[in-house]
Parts: sequence; C-alpha cells; structure tokens
Amino acid sequence: MLYLITGGARSGKSRHAQELALQLSTHPIYVATARIWDQDFEQRVRHHQQERGPEWTTFEEQERVSTLPIQGKVVVIDCITLWLTNLFVKHQYDTTLALQAIQTEILNMQKMQGHFIFVTNEIGMGIHAESEAGRKFTDLQGWTNQFIARLADKVILMVSGLPMTIK
Repeated sequence: MLYLITGGARSGKSRHAQELALQLSTHPIYVATARIWDQDFEQRVRHHQQERGPEWTTFEEQERVSTLPIQGKVVVIDCITLWLTNLFVKHQYDTTLALQAIQTEILNMQKMQGHFIFVTNEIGMGIHAESEAGRKFTDLQGWTNQFIARLADKVILMVSGLPMTIK
C-alpha cells in the first residue's frame, strides 16, 4: 500500500507519517533521504531523530532507497523533496534523468508488498524560483508528486497540522 503525505513547510507531514506508521507496525522503518549541508540543517535532522523512539529502524539513503531491506515492511520515506534534490544534482540538473531515476525507485518499491508512506512538499504554493535550476526543480517536484499520487492508495494533504484525505 502506498501513501502520499503532502503539504507546506511545517504543516505536520512528518509527524503524521510517523503516527500512521506506528498504527501499522510496532517496528516501522524510517528512511532519511537528506544530505546535511549546513549546521542549521544538521540541527533540524537531529531534532527529527530525537522525536523517533527505539521502536524505529532508521536508514540513511540519498539515492537507492529500493535497495534497502524494506520488503514487506512499514516504511516512512522522508522526504521526497530532499531525495529529488540528490538525484537532480547527481544527474547534473537533467529533469528527465532525475524523474526516470525516482520513478524507477518508486515502482520497485511498489512491488515490495509493504506499506510505503512518502512525505513530500506540496509544490506551487509559494514564490516562483528566480533561477533556471530552481524552476526545473519545481517542475521535477510537481511531476514526481503527481506520479506518486496516481499510484498511491491514499493521499493526505496536511494543512496547519490537520490531515485532509483527498484520495
């Protein structure tokens, strides 16, 4: 079963994803897709780590999530936006290659018969990027969110900490 939890920054996406995972399993898996790029971001990651209890197994993987031992498990992938950033940079800002890479990963995970809870940032609710790379990334994020939403069994939009089921 695939879930997509989307919303703006600080909308409660990660918290809701973790609560859902704990409803589905006593020992869920958390996949952290972030690369640490500065001290502020490192503190944010540490805060997320401290929120999870000992029942969680955590993997840090920035590109090949489907290669982890997650077959048949309850897995939170947090977050698609950071995962896409890694793939976008790896593929030298080529949206086609980055989109193909993440779609392949997601399709591989769909075959694993688990519960996969994808956390992502909803795109297009803010200012438009000034740079070409920023606009390309916005396109990539939007296309990826649409791809996952089409595959997902359930899509939840988080608004001010409140989950709204839209699919």
